[in-house]
Amino acid sequence: MSETTERQQLKIYRASEAKGLVEEGCMEMKPMSEVQVEGIKRLVQSGYLEGDELKVLVNVPGFALTYAWLKKDYPLMRHSHDSDCMYYVIAGSLKLGTEELGPMDCFFVPAGVPYVYVPGPEGVEVLEMRHKTSFDFVNLSHNEAWWDKAEKTCAANQEDWKNAVKPSSK
Repeated sequence: MSETTERQQLKIYRASEAKGLVEEGCMEMKPMSEVQVEGIKRLVQSGYLEGDELKVLVNVPGFALTYAWLKKDYPLMRHSHDSDCMYYVIAGSLKLGTEELGPMDCFFVPAGVPYVYVPGPEGVEVLEMRHKTSFDFVNLSHNEAWWDKAEKTCAANQEDWKNAVKPSSK
């Protein structure tokens, strides 16, 4: 089916059928240093994967929509992508630099710009919108002290993350 034909058809996308970023194959991890690789292994062992939920809701030529729920205290790595991205806060809150954003707030990150945000006390649910069906992830967390702190944060939150309730959209 050509891209034009595919775009001319109405299609329903169900969240219950959405795949994760890895399963969908739309995010390519760029090469990492030994410190980063070991750091990620440590985070996974201490519960990192309990701290988020990611689903690719739509991934068609020219448009991609990803849902992300990052639970409170989730240590998101400083990173960049090779794709522009618009973020829309559904529920909860996040801190981006000195700015706090809540439901219905948005922020735009141009391709190649390093960033990180911190989920608020209830965590945060966001929609990520891109015009590319695949993008890269460049991990910019090089400092070993950051990895040590993130590992402790994951271990301290692992059980709470397993039972966390999604934040309110109020």
